[in-house]
Amino acid sequence: MTQSSVEPKTSAEDAGSGSRPPAGRSWLDRYFHISDRGSTIPREVRGGITTFMAMCYILLLNPLILGGKDVNGDILSQPGLITATALAAAVTTLLMGFFGKVPLALAAGLSVSGVLSTQVAPFTTWPQAMGMCVIYGAIICLLVVTGLRELIMNAIPIALKHAITMGIGTFIALIGLVKAGFVHMGSVDAPVALGINGQLSGWPVLIFAITLLLIFMLQARNIPGAILIGIAVGTVIAVIVNAVGDLDPKVWSGRPPELNGSAVSTPDFGLFGQVEFGGWDKVGAMTVGMIVFTLVLAGFFDAMATIIGVGTEAKLADERGRMPGLSKALFIDGAGGAIGGIAGGSGQTVFIESATGVGEGARTGLSATVTGLFFAACLFFTPLTQIVPSQVASAALVVIGAMMMQNAKHVDWSDRAVAIPVFLTVVIMPFTYSITAGVGAGVIAYTAIKAAQGKWREPGAFMWALTAVFVIYFALNPIEHMLGVK
Repeated sequence: MTQSSVEPKTSAEDAGSGSRPPAGRSWLDRYFHISDRGSTIPREVRGGITTFMAMCYILLLNPLILGGKDVNGDILSQPGLITATALAAAVTTLLMGFFGKVPLALAAGLSVSGVLSTQVAPFTTWPQAMGMCVIYGAIICLLVVTGLRELIMNAIPIALKHAITMGIGTFIALIGLVKAGFVHMGSVDAPVALGINGQLSGWPVLIFAITLLLIFMLQARNIPGAILIGIAVGTVIAVIVNAVGDLDPKVWSGRPPELNGSAVSTPDFGLFGQVEFGGWDKVGAMTVGMIVFTLVLAGFFDAMATIIGVGTEAKLADERGRMPGLSKALFIDGAGGAIGGIAGGSGQTVFIESATGVGEGARTGLSATVTGLFFAACLFFTPLTQIVPSQVASAALVVIGAMMMQNAKHVDWSDRAVAIPVFLTVVIMPFTYSITAGVGAGVIAYTAIKAAQGKWREPGAFMWALTAVFVIYFALNPIEHMLGVK
């Protein structure tokens, strides 16, 4: 969208109207247009705190997802990951508050982190993976500036957009189940199995199950901050069980749930600036291109819908989805990819949890600024964050996956031309551990079915071009053999 089409001026923002704010208002009120949007400073502060409490679980989940090995067997340090996650969230959310002036908070996108962990790091170094993160962020910014982001959004069928979100949800849920030890690699006859040898064993898995059920029960009761409460309760149970049972630290698949020393520490900025561009010879140009494309997809679709959705809830958007500062918000969301890569904490995106702050009355960027300041404060509480065992944090991953599956209600399952591509997208992502494979299968199935129905023009030129790209992606190995590349 161009700025002229998406940013209708309000009375306080219209510099040419000649209107002046009433005297006696504070600088904060004038700068963030708090009174103009029918809010107050206390309400904005309360909304910012509520948003932070609803999404601070990302400080636990993002390091959990990015805790794997890269191609060289290197593992990112947990203190460094927590610092990078908090730093990137603080910077991008503060930018959104000060310059976007809307009540939207950003943090590491779990879908982006999932791609980095499962599809990028196994074939590259972590600095190279973060370099791809910077590249995808720059691409999204370019798409916003040129107006192509809206064109691409309109070209992809709405059903596939919902399918991508659902597929990422199942993928994230599977990661959580595996991290918790609830699902293990099985035999040839059963590639995945319940626990070890078909049985759940050990206190950590039980605590995972308790935490998961607790969060679901709290959500069913519409309790605000259900995920955070569930994580807190699960951690307390884990601490008690670990202390009373004197468990072997190895059963926790990481640090045991205990605090060693002070709860406050100096931030670990060891991952900051660890970015590398190039050196992808072993991966291949085609694979690198598809990975970057997947990262763009992972950080692309939810952002616009989330921004418009939260903006509408805050009564900032009109019936056509136009709202003050939309183009700035989209640009900052795109820049979050690059900022997260430079910080070493994955690409940042707008969180739907921002709606919790709006529910408390937040209407302006002051709310986002408060949220950003809380994330900045978390830089100094890394030891406290590390008490949470991976099994407890994994429960939140499964919950997030369940929440993303809610998009299924928007799919017309009676239309096979829609249902089949959606089904393939959703199931292939977790079964192949690849978001790219899921998106590719859905795109190819959609255009193929439309062609079979004699509606080959309906997908449009962009979808057919995308189909050609994915066909090459899936057939790359035999093509290379045929051409004698390998």
